[in-house]
Amino acid sequence: MAQKATVFKVQLQIADMDRHYYADHNLTLAQHPSENDERMMVRLLAFALNASESLHFTKGLSGETEQAELWDLALEGTINLWIEFGQSDEKWLRKACHKAKQVILFCYGGRVVPVWWKTNSAALARYDNLTVIDIPDTAVAAMATLVNRNMQLQCNISEGQIWLSDANQSVLIEPQILKQGS
Repeated sequence: MAQKATVFKVQLQIADMDRHYYADHNLTLAQHPSENDERMMVRLLAFALNASESLHFTKGLSGETEQAELWDLALEGTINLWIEFGQSDEKWLRKACHKAKQVILFCYGGRVVPVWWKTNSAALARYDNLTVIDIPDTAVAAMATLVNRNMQLQCNISEGQIWLSDANQSVLIEPQILKQGS
């Protein structure tokens, strides 16, 4: 029998001074059995950095292969934002870039990211609507310490620095932009 996803409830308060976005979001995150806490928290961070009323999680790892794990859909079905995670291959990112107005790839994984980037940067340079962001391994590990089945988190974003906090600790995240899309 297949394992079921673990459900996490998140109350997320976002104060994004860079975008002038201030909101509270009540989220339900489903963690696929093959997904670790680090990856789930990178997904939550991606939500916080791009939050809007129309941004939402899809079925992700267990859903359709033609969907992003996190995306912003317009009412008429246009994909405004497609967000991917990990070290995606060029073919998959090309497909996403053709379907969406903007695509963001959140890389994580420490030492494998520079190797992946060196191999793929030339091919990915041609996609004007693609942004590639590396989340440092130390920050990813620190975010995983915040994991709880019921999380109450605050996310403060200013000048490219992100502070993700719960009642007991704060984590500083300083993403590195590998490629900036238009």
